[in-house]
Amino acid sequence: MHTDTERCVGAVQSKDARFDGVFFTAVRTTRIYCRPSCPVVPPKPENMEFHPSAASCQRAGFRACKRCRPDTSPGSPEWNVRADAVARAVRLIQDGVVDREGVPGLARRLGWSTRQIERQLLAELGAGPLALARAQRAQTARVLIETTLLPLGEIAFAAGFASIRTFNDTVREVFALTPGELRARAARRADGAGTAAATPGVISLRLPFRTPLEPSNLFGHLAATAVPGVEEWRDGAYRRTLSLPYGHGIVALAPRADHIACRLSLTDPRDLTQAISRCRRLLDLDADPVAVDERLRADPLLAPIVDTAPGRRVPGTVDPDEFAVRAVLGQQVSTAAARTHAARLVTAYGTPVDDPEGGLTHLFPGPEALAALDPETLALPRSRRTTLLTLVRALADGSLSLGPAEDREKTRARLLALPGFGPWTTEIIAMRALGDPDAFLPGDLGVRRAAEGLGLPGTPAALTAGAAHWRPWRAYAVQYLWATDDHPINLLPSEGH
Repeated sequence: MHTDTERCVGAVQSKDARFDGVFFTAVRTTRIYCRPSCPVVPPKPENMEFHPSAASCQRAGFRACKRCRPDTSPGSPEWNVRADAVARAVRLIQDGVVDREGVPGLARRLGWSTRQIERQLLAELGAGPLALARAQRAQTARVLIETTLLPLGEIAFAAGFASIRTFNDTVREVFALTPGELRARAARRADGAGTAAATPGVISLRLPFRTPLEPSNLFGHLAATAVPGVEEWRDGAYRRTLSLPYGHGIVALAPRADHIACRLSLTDPRDLTQAISRCRRLLDLDADPVAVDERLRADPLLAPIVDTAPGRRVPGTVDPDEFAVRAVLGQQVSTAAARTHAARLVTAYGTPVDDPEGGLTHLFPGPEALAALDPETLALPRSRRTTLLTLVRALADGSLSLGPAEDREKTRARLLALPGFGPWTTEIIAMRALGDPDAFLPGDLGVRRAAEGLGLPGTPAALTAGAAHWRPWRAYAVQYLWATDDHPINLLPSEGH
């Protein structure tokens, strides 16, 4: 996109927010970079240059605009759609791997050399892994500075900086303000969007997205399938516990007209970047709904349900391993039964946590804890016990990985090789745990029933053939098909949900 100068200039001149995060506009005369929708008067086209990432702008010597705050743009949808190694590298960097394991750790996960990673990322994003991680650290620092009362020295290390000097230099270079000036500026903002959190230890922030966003199926699904003790709907927000690299947390996510209100309580602030990244994946906030709906609307049979509630997202997960376990527990049973099975595992094997604001009691148990469970204690058919134990042991010993770096097709093949894994379980994991926007469930009863009601083919083979022109957005088509039913997963939950 950033190489198409004419298209980029048009997007900037029309202040098209759909392209926020897809490319960045750097102004040669002011040495400032902006998002395409920046509210200031657009510069002359000859003074613009376009970059594929904020890190690329920073690397070229530009600083972030104080008006449009381009570093807070939604992420480019490209990196979630693509399945190649560059996209997987970007997803790992977003999850904080470079901060925790360095570039060698990133290379090891991808099976590349550090030189290959540097060259490929530089070619596509205009910045290498260290520069991309640095830009992310700067944004994390900004969030902590503006939304918490943590001392600036603690923020430096929580954001991943190796020293306070590096923290000070980076913040000043990226934002043209010192950390202290950033905090003072946030405190003066009249709308209160960035002021320090009123509750000690709680970080309040806005998660941006591209409009439109239809929240009903997104939050309805999360609330209807919530595992007691781990998840709940309370005070108009979906709340859940989070297992994170340095500790744990509790998050509350509530839909708003132009953002998702997010409140995070973390035992270690170093987990902020990972927590935000996982919440964005959970709610599919980096999607491009206009592109998705445009493709699906081209099918005259789908167009009416797309037009009824455009902007549906695909619910994801904050923990791929957790979702895989829950997918097995949900095989051929009702939503309520799946919740009951999961709640029993949580009570028996989950780590207890304190939740002063609600009813959350545990972290969902990881594969290591579940690998040691006694199968005779599971109120499941014997074949399902075998499936569950085989899965958690494979996850625990590393022979199966479901993280953001995994090759989607190879992972599908590994899942299908496990006992008890058929196309439905494999595709639902691909859809929600691996984030594949083209995952498809032609054998799902709800999908088949909806398809037949719309005049689409009803058999899995015929439906798959007929859905070829929905690609690469078939996972979104599934959401629209499911939405034709009045099941609670399709309804925005009420307070009594």
